[in-house]
Amino acid sequence: MSYSFESRVRFSEIGEKGCLTLPGVLDYFQDCCTFESEQTGLGMEVLKAQKRAWVLSAWQVIVKRYPKLGENIKVTTIPYGFRGFIGMRNFILETADGERLAWANSYWSFINTETGLPEKLTPADTDPYDLGEKMEMDYAPRKIALPKERKPKESFAVQKHQLDTNHHVNNCQYIRMAADFLPEDFAVHQLRVEYKRQAVLGNVMIPEVYMEANKATVVLNAEDQEPYAVVEFTK
Repeated sequence: MSYSFESRVRFSEIGEKGCLTLPGVLDYFQDCCTFESEQTGLGMEVLKAQKRAWVLSAWQVIVKRYPKLGENIKVTTIPYGFRGFIGMRNFILETADGERLAWANSYWSFINTETGLPEKLTPADTDPYDLGEKMEMDYAPRKIALPKERKPKESFAVQKHQLDTNHHVNNCQYIRMAADFLPEDFAVHQLRVEYKRQAVLGNVMIPEVYMEANKATVVLNAEDQEPYAVVEFTK
């Protein structure tokens, strides 16, 4: 019904304030579901041989508190449903004493890595996962409404260090790119991300930013002005 692992916040994972960063929280969540997939026998190498992969479609992450350097933490993932080619998961980050620090909802697409197209899930793909109950939280829509007025920023190219094992930009790298446009005092309480398409080495990102009092929306566009990802930060 759930899978968990324990860890301790490392110096290499903290930011300027001495706490785990927002991308660090997401890295822990992604590591957790990767570990679970490996344990079920449907890990990265198995899917690679089948020319299939899980690709993240959307995040909603709530952060109550960012853990400090040295804090002992527990990370849990709860797969709670499959539909067509979509898998759905919750995540929880908590202290060793059970204080809930952050939680999340996510949608994942099952794709054929040769065609790049979604592939319908079969019982062989889903049966190894023991589904749990969908977590109680205030669920936001999967799709993010784009503000009409957005300020363009200077473009930049995708670098090698931003790629994952599929040779695409890593999920968290989009968030790091978008977070660079936040004001210094912008403490993120909620993150929403909608992934539209996959970027690879050398692709050019053309950012557009819309700032509100308590919210920032960053659209990372391709050169054809269609988004790679839409990232929404809320204080």
